[in-house]
Amino acid sequence: MALDGIVTRAAVSELQQLVGGRIHKIHQPTAHDLVVQTRGAGGGRKLLISANPTYPRIHFTERSYQNPMEPPMFCMLLRKYCEGGQIEAVRQIGMERVIELDIRQRDELGDLTLKTIIIELMGRHSNIILVDTATRTIHDGIHHVTPAISSYRIVMPGTAYTAPPDQHKTDPLHLTEENDFARILGEAAGSEADLEQPGKPLDKLLVAAFSGFSPFLARELAYRAGSVDAGDGSELHRLWTVFSSFMESMRSGRYAPNIVETPAGKSYFSIIELTHLEGERRGFESISQCLEAFYGEKASRDTVKQRVSDMIRFLQNEKAKNVKKVDKLNETLEEAKGADKYRILGELLTTYMHAFSKGDRSVELENYYDENAASVTIELDPQLSPSDNAQRYFRRYTKFRNSTEAVKEQMALAGTEIAYLDSLLQQLDTASLEDIEEIREELVAEGYLRARGKRGAKRKKAARPALLCYTSSEGIAIYVGKNNTQNEYLTNRLASQGDTWLHTKDIPGSHVVIRSAEFGNATLEEAAMLAAHYSQARSSSMVPVDYTLIRHVHKPSGSKPGFVIYDRQKTLFITPDEARLQELPSAVKA
Repeated sequence: MALDGIVTRAAVSELQQLVGGRIHKIHQPTAHDLVVQTRGAGGGRKLLISANPTYPRIHFTERSYQNPMEPPMFCMLLRKYCEGGQIEAVRQIGMERVIELDIRQRDELGDLTLKTIIIELMGRHSNIILVDTATRTIHDGIHHVTPAISSYRIVMPGTAYTAPPDQHKTDPLHLTEENDFARILGEAAGSEADLEQPGKPLDKLLVAAFSGFSPFLARELAYRAGSVDAGDGSELHRLWTVFSSFMESMRSGRYAPNIVETPAGKSYFSIIELTHLEGERRGFESISQCLEAFYGEKASRDTVKQRVSDMIRFLQNEKAKNVKKVDKLNETLEEAKGADKYRILGELLTTYMHAFSKGDRSVELENYYDENAASVTIELDPQLSPSDNAQRYFRRYTKFRNSTEAVKEQMALAGTEIAYLDSLLQQLDTASLEDIEEIREELVAEGYLRARGKRGAKRKKAARPALLCYTSSEGIAIYVGKNNTQNEYLTNRLASQGDTWLHTKDIPGSHVVIRSAEFGNATLEEAAMLAAHYSQARSSSMVPVDYTLIRHVHKPSGSKPGFVIYDRQKTLFITPDEARLQELPSAVKA
């Protein structure tokens, strides 16, 4: 279900608890998102306001967000006008996806000021705009809209605020009579066809007639009414019965936030029970919990992809260079395998030196190394003497013979480099926002990237990285390293000698450690599933996972970050069970 006007109404209803509270802190972790920390009688709450073009939303959040070293200009403007201010009202404009927060604050001179934060949750046109409450003059917006972008309205500092275009639809909350309902649907059906004529899709008529209705919600109501197309009056009456019951629930604030995951793997959310969908259902106590569960991971993954796109492109290019290098080294190695023929040609020329002279371009000689003593034609350099031509072939033989060892050494180094780059690409595939910076710092330390120049104070590096810790079904801690910095700390410093270490066999992945000397098969299976899940083989079945005691895991001197060797291992073949892993309690521990 899209975040339509009905869902917006449910969110605004929940946000009423902010009224009377004060804005304590404002952060802008990304170009589209604001995190507002509030204080009030009910305790502090954290409000996420997102103008993300793909996932626009507003709800309370429990997630942690990484903020930039220097706050963006829009964030600083909001801090100036809104921090310390009291939230006087939270309201929805009609049934549209537009929310207004009125903020009362005293400025540095002690004068009372009133500002309004306007939140427009409209897909790629989403925006967050700060205006003066009295004059509706725009102070600024998180996204600027210039005349080149829109001829209807401008969102720039100093301009007057213009609301999004009115869709001229009926507010369904004000509809209480069945006759009015039929009349409005008839108008939406158009003059070319009567409403009761079969073939008119009822869900599309609901969307066309009433504000706040998404096609998804309209399909649910049409399904409940037992009709898909308009027909006789009884079908319209059944639709009215469902519609009026639903709107009465909306007026009284009876919402049932839930998410349905269909057998095809798609997820849908709504504030009413979705009876037209088959699948696994999860209910939530609040609309905020529902929106966070539905959007949180998706938005986080998209943000991560945006942040790491440059690193992924760089690593893929570096890997491609090394793969090309290995191909060329293989060609050299193949040539070197035939080095002995150059020695034979040189010896033949030395033996039959009287048979040719300077200026000859080739000579045909009997090959006494061949069982049949077949003739062989040898190319010559006409500018060289017979002795120099023989030495030319001996030098070629010596060059290829000596290059074999160097080529093998270079191939081993290139193979190590490819494996290292593969491990970094795998880590970026499962990285959280907090993991990205550690991977970037590693690339800088290893000389792959140059340190980015930042204004202001540098962020203090943590003494030890935060690690993802799961609790097995037997109550035993299982730690997962999601990048090489975490892997190094987990395996070489945190883990005890008697702990069990796991890693996918010959597949890039995370280090996993069971922090206990005693555990059952359930814990071992779950740890192996985590090792498979946080690896390149996460979508595969029967993934080989090696496990051994930490005392048998060693890091070779001078090796790449995260690289270890181990022995006395056993191998377990496991298929990751996502549902089982999701049931395991997890937390990030510093």
